[in-house]
Amino acid sequence: MNVFSDREVILKRSTELSMTDLEISQALRIVDQTLEPERLNGVQELVLRECWLGKTYQEIAQGSGYDSDYIRVVGSRLWQSLSSAWEEKVSKNNFKSVLRQKSKRSKFLTASSELPNGQVPLNSNFYIERPPIEALAYEEILRPGALIVIKSPLNRGKTSLMIRILAEARSHNYHTVRLNLQLAEASVLSNLEKFLRWLMANITLQLGIESELDRYWDQDLGIKISCTTYFQKHILEQLKEPLVLALDEVNHLFEYPEIAQEFLPLVRFWHEEANNLAAWQHLRTILAYSTDICLPIDINRSPLNLGLPIVLPEFDFAQVRELANRYQFQQHISEQNLRLLMEMIGGYPYLVRLAFHVLATQDITLEQLLVEAPTPSGIYRSHLKQYLLILRQFPELIKAFCQVAAADAPVQIACIAAHKLDSIGLIKFVGNHVVPSCQLYRLYFRDHLAV
Repeated sequence: MNVFSDREVILKRSTELSMTDLEISQALRIVDQTLEPERLNGVQELVLRECWLGKTYQEIAQGSGYDSDYIRVVGSRLWQSLSSAWEEKVSKNNFKSVLRQKSKRSKFLTASSELPNGQVPLNSNFYIERPPIEALAYEEILRPGALIVIKSPLNRGKTSLMIRILAEARSHNYHTVRLNLQLAEASVLSNLEKFLRWLMANITLQLGIESELDRYWDQDLGIKISCTTYFQKHILEQLKEPLVLALDEVNHLFEYPEIAQEFLPLVRFWHEEANNLAAWQHLRTILAYSTDICLPIDINRSPLNLGLPIVLPEFDFAQVRELANRYQFQQHISEQNLRLLMEMIGGYPYLVRLAFHVLATQDITLEQLLVEAPTPSGIYRSHLKQYLLILRQFPELIKAFCQVAAADAPVQIACIAAHKLDSIGLIKFVGNHVVPSCQLYRLYFRDHLAV
């Protein structure tokens, strides 16, 4: 019988790693930044690492095969260089305390200047491409009447991809309009006419076109025809270049079935009109949504099964390693450490970025981060609470996910429940069976869900 709980196993495995590995990697990074454009050579790095572990110059020499006097000279010159750079006395006896203070003050400015919340900015060094997705999307957006549908659970990168597709379109002199449908107030979503007028008003505003809604709105023709005529005649036909309309958080409309049941087929109609009228070929559409758990219409009447479908995958190990490098951890976080992190959180972009950001800017070890991760005090508490709130709206999903989280092997659950849990990102399929998307979800919800 295994005498360890899941969390105790994680703690036991973590403590087998070097407790000072992260501190040493941070120290090396700070020293490299301090000595730029010079870099630590192999012997200097060896001396700094071994001195951090409390070894004498003699012990370093014996373990490395170098002459002890040579090691002593390398160490002495390193402390002198740091003393000159920082304008304070640095020696073998105090360099650890000095570096810890530098770490706290610097906060690794490159990482801390960009919080890992929401979209990754266009100029960010922390955006990791997932080939061939970006290339396919950039090519598709140039096609007449293009439609790109991005589906991604919470915090998987759909908005970050969307803004890059828009940037690619602008590089070809296309007009772009981006709207987050969560910005539509409840009063706007109270009826179809208000919503469609809100949509057209926002498009003309972003394009700098004078609004003439009342001129085109005709109650006898109906709301959808009035809106379509306005879009075609007043907007598309006066633009010399194509227009990319990007609608983010389309799933927000699913909470308003009366609007969704009319608007989504209308978007599908606009897309299909590109086969009939040149004006509609100038419209390229991007739809992004996080889940279809509450999709209120037949998928065959919506645009969500047309165009180029993009389902964003998690990062693989190479991509997580690349992101670690961009946070300037470089080779100092071991492959074993990265794999241990991925065992807990998978390769989900937001979860990985948050871990690296916290490790780079706060006084916390990887061991502590992993032990606390699936608890209410861990760094993922807000993310986990979001999922908890979603699940509590669907009692049948709580029962199904409890079954998945409690099992130590892939299990088979009802098809509809599996689809919905997969849609929100809590499980993944292994053949016809399912498992939690990552250990973080298994451990947290095992403790916080009750059937």
